[in-house]
Amino acid sequence: MAQPARVLFLLVDGIGDVSVPEFGDRTPLEVAHVPHMDAIAAGGLTGLLDPVEPGLACGSDTAHMSLFGYDPRIHYRGRGAFESMGAGIPMAPGDIAFKCNFATLDPASGIVTSRRADRHFEHVGPTLCRALDGLRLPGYPDHSVAVQYATEHRCGVAVRGPGLSDSVGDTDPLKDRLPLRRSVATDDTPEAHFTAGLVNALSDAFRAVLESHPINSQRAAAGQGVANVVLLRGCGSRIRVPSFQQNHGMRPCLVAPTKIIAGLGLSFDIDSLDAPGATGSYDSQFHVKAETICDALTGGHRPNTTTTTTTTGTGTSGAAGQPQQEQQQQEQQRGGGGDDDAAAREGSGADGGAQDKQQQHGGGGSGGGGSGRGGGYEFGFVHVKAVDDTGHDRMVQNKVRFLEVVDRLVGQMLRRLWAAEAAGCGRYLLVLAGDHSTPVMFGDHSNEPVPFAIAGVRHAVEALGGPAYIESVPLGPIPLPDIKNPPPSAELCKQAAFKDARRKAAWAGRPWDPAMPAELFGPWREPWPQAVRGDPVRAYDEVSVARGALGRFPGSQVMRLVKQFAGVADAEAPGR
Repeated sequence: MAQPARVLFLLVDGIGDVSVPEFGDRTPLEVAHVPHMDAIAAGGLTGLLDPVEPGLACGSDTAHMSLFGYDPRIHYRGRGAFESMGAGIPMAPGDIAFKCNFATLDPASGIVTSRRADRHFEHVGPTLCRALDGLRLPGYPDHSVAVQYATEHRCGVAVRGPGLSDSVGDTDPLKDRLPLRRSVATDDTPEAHFTAGLVNALSDAFRAVLESHPINSQRAAAGQGVANVVLLRGCGSRIRVPSFQQNHGMRPCLVAPTKIIAGLGLSFDIDSLDAPGATGSYDSQFHVKAETICDALTGGHRPNTTTTTTTTGTGTSGAAGQPQQEQQQQEQQRGGGGDDDAAAREGSGADGGAQDKQQQHGGGGSGGGGSGRGGGYEFGFVHVKAVDDTGHDRMVQNKVRFLEVVDRLVGQMLRRLWAAEAAGCGRYLLVLAGDHSTPVMFGDHSNEPVPFAIAGVRHAVEALGGPAYIESVPLGPIPLPDIKNPPPSAELCKQAAFKDARRKAAWAGRPWDPAMPAELFGPWREPWPQAVRGDPVRAYDEVSVARGALGRFPGSQVMRLVKQFAGVADAEAPGR
């Protein structure tokens, strides 16, 4: 009997969108050049996914719970515990925690003038957190406070002690220029009323420390917003559920620099892997995510980058249609070195580097212990945040460009997993989905479903024309868009016309020819899907996948589908 396939699940936060008028009523995914995502759609099955249920504009936390197979209606206890655990605060049953913002308060009026003191807070946030960590609360001698910096203006705060409840309200007014709230009990229990009083005492104690902190004196003198209040929100406790491995029979790991997602994974005993340089923001080193997760799944197997086959006319192009040689020169200028740099890293220490990687990812992670088939991990999850940020920041053109960055990440994942599969190191499955839509016209989460695709790696490679193409995909750093200088809409409208022509050619079954005129099909050298399996869909976007064989389905069905595809027995564990 064949061994089950190992699964790489790539979740692109906020990937879904709606028709954008300046793109000719196309979505950003319909405009973006995403040949590797298209290959996954062509190589497998597609559909539209409601991460929790139809009509619900869900948060990332509840969406991830649903996709992992845990009903948020039953198990969700607030996002504070996820943020705090992801930031590095250990939590035990009975502890409570908050997802927090450093914010700016007008002390005279009690008005929160800015809920985010500064998005670029990395240089001072850790120092302020150290000033608050371990703070003793007057009147609460049996309770301790832990504070850890997360990202940007955010931190995690946890409280430990007797008689606590997570049924309390926030101090966050949720919008700028509203009064700072006082926490109140949300159920009529002695524990909830006691905890609400403690939360208000905690808010006051934090303010007392921050108002006199030298950093805020310096910021005020420089005309910068002071961080003189911590907004406490999303009170939650650590949930008690069966582990992911107990529920699904696969040893899991994840790469998620976003603290709330890392903490959510830890709640399900999913090992969190470190990916140096992966920040969860616009400056993230995306290629490190591909390298880290693929090493974890393959046991450190790497493609042979010293004998890369490059087929004339099929070199990888970037977000703006650059030829492969030009991109590699850019990567070398950025200090990455492209494939040569990857080969040099592999060559250092002979086989030691790969062995170290195998030991790090195949037998450890944060959970440690045990090893699964081959590479140790059988389910690898990767979270990408930057696309969601473009939606929240209403960066219409940049959402297209960051989708193209993600597509290059997918290309690197396919190359790495294909090399392992071709070398006899297991079979691999790639899942591509989102946790919610974040339309750039609205700047917030919406209830539109997201595109979903699942395919075997060998079938996705077949859709790209086979090994000759996939072995030409560069593995070095992925050039990032200049978010301050997005492309003009006219350029993207022209690109959309090229994308329409390629999509029609793929649906017609027209063979790819690298000599095809660029004025008809665009400057890109990647092929459109050359083989189709599963259902007839040949493109990964909201409109195309609506024709997929999976139809429209809720997030609660995702893991069962993944296990059926991978050949993993579905054991009905309690606590789903």
